[in-house]
Amino acid sequence: MESLLARFTEADADTGKLLVALVTAVRPDAPGDVETARRNLKRIGLILEEHPQMRAGLREAVSSILRIRRHSGLYTTSGISPNTGFFSEFFRRLGHKFLPDVLDAGYLQSFLRCAFCRSTDGVWVVGVGEDAWLDLIEALRFGEDEAEGAGTEFPHAVSEILRSLRIVSHWIAASGLEPELLRLDPDLDAYESPFSAQCGELDDYVEATLASWRNSEVPGIDDKHLRVLFAQCFDVIERLHNRAARYGTSIRLTYILQRLDQLIDRMEKLLDVVEELRIEPDGRSARRPIVRLFASLVRDECRRDDLAPHWRRNTELIALRITENASSRGEHYIAENRKEYFGMARSALIGGAVIAFMATLKLLLGKTGMPPLMMTFAYCLNYGLGFCLIHVIHGSVATKQPAMTANAIAAGVEQVDGKLHHLDNLALLIARTFRTQTIAILGNVCLALPLAAFLAWGFSFLSGSPLVTAEKAAQLLESQTLTRSGALLYAAIAGVCLFLAGLINAYFDNYATYNRVAERILQLEWLRRAWGGYRAQRIAVYVGENLGALSGNFLFGFLLGGTSFVGALTALPIDIRHVTFSSAYVGFAAIGLDLGGRAAVCALLDVAVIGFVNLAVSFALAFHIALRARRIDDVPWRQIACACLRLLRDRPGEFLFPAGEPKAEE
Repeated sequence: MESLLARFTEADADTGKLLVALVTAVRPDAPGDVETARRNLKRIGLILEEHPQMRAGLREAVSSILRIRRHSGLYTTSGISPNTGFFSEFFRRLGHKFLPDVLDAGYLQSFLRCAFCRSTDGVWVVGVGEDAWLDLIEALRFGEDEAEGAGTEFPHAVSEILRSLRIVSHWIAASGLEPELLRLDPDLDAYESPFSAQCGELDDYVEATLASWRNSEVPGIDDKHLRVLFAQCFDVIERLHNRAARYGTSIRLTYILQRLDQLIDRMEKLLDVVEELRIEPDGRSARRPIVRLFASLVRDECRRDDLAPHWRRNTELIALRITENASSRGEHYIAENRKEYFGMARSALIGGAVIAFMATLKLLLGKTGMPPLMMTFAYCLNYGLGFCLIHVIHGSVATKQPAMTANAIAAGVEQVDGKLHHLDNLALLIARTFRTQTIAILGNVCLALPLAAFLAWGFSFLSGSPLVTAEKAAQLLESQTLTRSGALLYAAIAGVCLFLAGLINAYFDNYATYNRVAERILQLEWLRRAWGGYRAQRIAVYVGENLGALSGNFLFGFLLGGTSFVGALTALPIDIRHVTFSSAYVGFAAIGLDLGGRAAVCALLDVAVIGFVNLAVSFALAFHIALRARRIDDVPWRQIACACLRLLRDRPGEFLFPAGEPKAEE
C-alpha cells in the first residue's frame, strides 16, 4: 500500500490509473467483508498522516480528476431511469450485459466505472459506513495548501452540480406533465403543479447562489422553499400511487412515478452539498453530504446493467394492483357462513356438470379424425368456451380458486416491525379457505364422475356404439394412474396453468378498470341503437366487471388444450392432468371397463392426489407472488402453522363446516 501511495509523488505519474489501482487495493476479496475494506481505508489514512508528500500527491490526484472531468453526466443519469421507457431500458441493460458501453475519458462517470468495475463494489463502499470515508478525507487535508479554496473563482465541481440541478429540475417538470399522470389526477393540469413550480424556484436559487459566490456582499437565498416543493412532489407521487392501486395501473405509469422519485431524490442530495458549501465555502461541513452522494453514485453505477432490480421495481405496483384485485375477488371464494358454504357447493355442482359435458365433447371431437393442429384448436375452444359458460351461469371450478384465495390470505399477513399481527384471524381465514376449497372439489368431482358415466351410458344406449371402447377406457384409466404415467408431473403443469390463469384474470380486471372499458362501451352509439340505453348499460357494466374472469377462463382453456400439443410437437413430457376432468375420465372408464372395488378405490385416490397437486402448485405460486408484491420476504411459517394447529385442536369443525348463525336475543 505504501509503495502504491509513493508513486503519486512522481512527476510523470498516471494519476487515473493509480487511483484505480488504489481502489483495487482497498477492495476486499468478498463484497460483504466490510471490515477488511474499513481496515484498508484506515491504513491509507495512517500512511498519509506520516508522509506529507504522499498526502499531497494523492490530494492533487483526486483534485485533478474532479477539476478536469465533466460531472453532469454522472449526477443526471447514474441511478436514474431514462425517459425512453421500461422495455427500452430493459433491452438496453440486456445488450450491455454482452457488449458494454464505450467509456469517454472526459467524464467523471467513466472514471467511476473504471475504478469500481465490479458489480459488487457498491456493497462494500456503502457497507464501510460514512465515517470511514470521512476519516480518509480528513487525512487528505484538503485545506492544507493555502492556494486551495482561495479567491472568488467559482469551483468547477460546484459549477457542475448547479448545472446538473438545472437539468434534473427541467426533467422533473416535464415528467410531471406526462399524460399518464394527468389522466390519473386531472388537478395537476387544472392547478399549478409542484413539479412545474420547483423548476422556476430552482432557477432563482441557482442565480442567487452564483451571484453571492462571486460577490460576498450579495445575499443568497436558502433552499427551504425548494424543500417544501419537493415534499409536495412526494405527496403527489404518493397520491398517484394510491389512485393507481384503486383505479388500475400500467408499467408505463409505474415507470414514470419511479423516475420522478429518483430525480427528486437526486435533487435533494445535490442540494445538500450546495447548501453546505454556500454556508461554509471551506467545505468541511459539506463532507458528509458529499460522502453520502459518492456512496449512492457508486452503488447506482454498479447496478446500472442489473436486470432483476429494474424488473422488480417497475412491476411492484402493477403486481400489487393485480394481487389486490385478486384478493378482493378471492374473498368471494371463502365461505364465512352456511349460506355462502352451500352456495359454493351449488356452484361447484354446476361446474362439475358442465365439465362432464366438456369431457364428453372432447372424446367426440377425438373421433372426427381432424389434423393435429385443428384438433388442438378444437380442444382449446371446447375448454375455453366451457369455462366461460361455467362463469356465466354462476358455476365454479375448484382448481381456479387457489390463485384467488392465496392473494386473500397473503393480504391477511400483517407484519409490523417484523412481527406477525392478528395471527388468530389469519388462522381462521385459512380454515375457512380449506373448508370452502374442500366442498368445491367435492362438488366438482361428485357430479362430474357420475354424470360422465351416465353420458357415456346414454350415448351407447342411443347410438348403439360405445362412447369409449374397452381399449380407450383402459387408456383413459391408465393415464390417471400415478404409478404408470407422469400424472404427478402433469398435475403440477396444470397447477402452473391455473396460476397463470389467475394472473390473466387479475390483469384484465386491472386493464378494464385502468382503461375505463365500461365507460367506453357506453359511448358506442350503434350499441345503444341496437339494444337500447338500458340494455347497453347492463352490457357495459357486465363487461367491465367480468372482462378479467371471461378472459382468464377463455385463455385458461387454451393453456390446457395447447399444452399437450406442445408436448407432442417437442417430444417433451408435457401434458396436463386436471382433477375434474380426471374424475370424468374415470367415470367413462367405469362404463367401458368392469372395474372392481379395489380398482375403483385406487382410481379415486389417484384423482384425489391429482387434485391436491393442482391446488398446491397453484396456491404456492400465487401466494409467493402476493407476498412479493407486498414486500413480505420472511414469512413466519412456524407461527402460522402453530396458530392453525391450535385452531384445529380447539375448533376442528371450522375446517369442515361453518358454524351456525348465533340466534338473536329477544
